[in-house]
Amino acid sequence: MAENLFKIKIVSPERIFFEDRVSMVEFNTSEGEVGIFKNHIPMTVIVQPGLLTLHMAEEKKMAALHSGFVEILPDAITILAEIVEWPEEIDISRAEAARERAEERLQSKHPETDLARAATSLHRAAARIHAVRK
Repeated sequence: MAENLFKIKIVSPERIFFEDRVSMVEFNTSEGEVGIFKNHIPMTVIVQPGLLTLHMAEEKKMAALHSGFVEILPDAITILAEIVEWPEEIDISRAEAARERAEERLQSKHPETDLARAATSLHRAAARIHAVRK
């Protein structure tokens, strides 16, 4: 199993969020959800809000990943995350309130509502809630 592991480093502006070896990593991109294994073709992708799943040798870890960029190499992945949170770092009440506000803005149909911003807020809140409840 160790031969199928590859390095991953997740960096946010505040800290090195995670650094270890994994067998697979899953996250959302601007092109859809992806799962990356060792020996993936080199590429870069843009992160979209969603659940980050790290498949380790003996366990799975999940986090809410909101935005950033990913460099994928055959033997390593680097995620430069604007915001990434472990479930225990998330205030679920605040996330649920943010989801409700975003849903109200999207349903209001007011011309001054920034629909893209409201949709992004909704996706971020959903990612947080999903990470906590998984």
